[in-house]
Amino acid sequence: MPPQAPASLWRRLARALVLLAFALGVPGWVTTASGDEMRFPAPTFTNGYKLPETTVPEPTSQTQQWIDVGVLVAALSLASWLAIRKRTRKGVFALMMFSLIYFGFIKQGCVCPIGAIQNVTLSLFDSNYAVPMTVLVFFITPLAFALFFGRVFCASVCALGAIQDLVILKPINLPRKLTIGLSMIPYAYLGVAILFAATNTGFVICRYDPFIGFFRLSGNAPYLYLGAGFLLAGMFIARPYCRFFCPYGVLLGFMSRFARWHLSITPSECVNCRLCEKSCPFDYVEKPNVGLARENRAVGVQRLGYLFVMLPCLIVLGGWVGHRLSVPMSRYNHAVMVAENLLMEKANPGMTPSLETTTFRTQGTPEEKLMAEARLVRSRMNAGGWLLGGLLGLVFGTKLIGVSISRTRKDYEVDKTHCFSCARCCPYCPSDAIHKGNFVPGNPADDGALALAKQQGTTPEAIAKGKSS
Repeated sequence: MPPQAPASLWRRLARALVLLAFALGVPGWVTTASGDEMRFPAPTFTNGYKLPETTVPEPTSQTQQWIDVGVLVAALSLASWLAIRKRTRKGVFALMMFSLIYFGFIKQGCVCPIGAIQNVTLSLFDSNYAVPMTVLVFFITPLAFALFFGRVFCASVCALGAIQDLVILKPINLPRKLTIGLSMIPYAYLGVAILFAATNTGFVICRYDPFIGFFRLSGNAPYLYLGAGFLLAGMFIARPYCRFFCPYGVLLGFMSRFARWHLSITPSECVNCRLCEKSCPFDYVEKPNVGLARENRAVGVQRLGYLFVMLPCLIVLGGWVGHRLSVPMSRYNHAVMVAENLLMEKANPGMTPSLETTTFRTQGTPEEKLMAEARLVRSRMNAGGWLLGGLLGLVFGTKLIGVSISRTRKDYEVDKTHCFSCARCCPYCPSDAIHKGNFVPGNPADDGALALAKQQGTTPEAIAKGKSS
């Protein structure tokens, strides 16, 4: 624990609970003041106006940053051991609470691999910016763990996931077509975040983080309402931000697909008791399909052929849409916005100069330099729009192809790409030697399993078979 009085910490947590109850920006590192580069010095006002103070965490020392790195690595290691080796939901939950307090409220959301996407991108496209080594480590480490152990970062280390996990009350399963459509949002969000960071337009992930106001116990009302909205929705749609918005989840999911040691529902023979199916609030348990009626092979091949023919069309269409959107997106860039305001004021001499153009004129920067920078940003945004739109078309097309291709599954399995490795399904498996003690008559877990089996249409004999296996 960093040096902080326990009473102060409890006061912070109490204030957080008040915000969570009545509210119905910014991850990143200390290299930026508000998640964005300060493009111009603050203007000097002669009428007594003072710039409002921005609530941001105090800069931390290099030693403290490396301590945070150590805590991250230790938490990821412990999460992997608890989920895969010990298969304990209680242990994963306890670690999740620690991460929520440490990375969320104590560090105020400023140790964030999600926001680090932008820092890393900016360093690749701006030679004047060097990403701190600690930020790079925070960005890479969860991805490396996902490559070997799955998304254990999501399970119990990410503060954004932890705060949503606490409010899951009565989760519902969304229609498959809807989830496929919503799953495109993180790809678009990731692409826009990379495009904005590459063109030095801004850090959108940090600016629109829905929970940073809770972690910092302050913030603008719209962002607090946004976070409260996610938490309210999260009572019924488990972890909505993680599943349908998180841009870092796209990268973690890609790595987790190839994980060698990934959490499995049962380490032994599956007896198809269906208890794990109901225990997962995210609908990430894939069901057996052996013995089910299959469509005519010729029909499936024909549909697949149509999809492959349609794929290039989706790529071109997506690229064209991205090209069209590049113009309004470029206006979020400071240089483009000021340049357009200057041109509007020249075309309308009676127009009152804006604060941005007035500030620009006081800097003494040549107007030609600003216009050249604006043209460069527009050019890069246009190229990025074509690329981003084409990639989104490719992703959407491959998702449709993936849905059309079925792999034979004899047992219940986790969806390795999306599974959070939260270990919720482990205690419900009667074939798991670690949890056999749960299925003793009179044990609350056994009573719950039998009630769940009744809901699922599973016979008690199937559970008994798992116990004896």
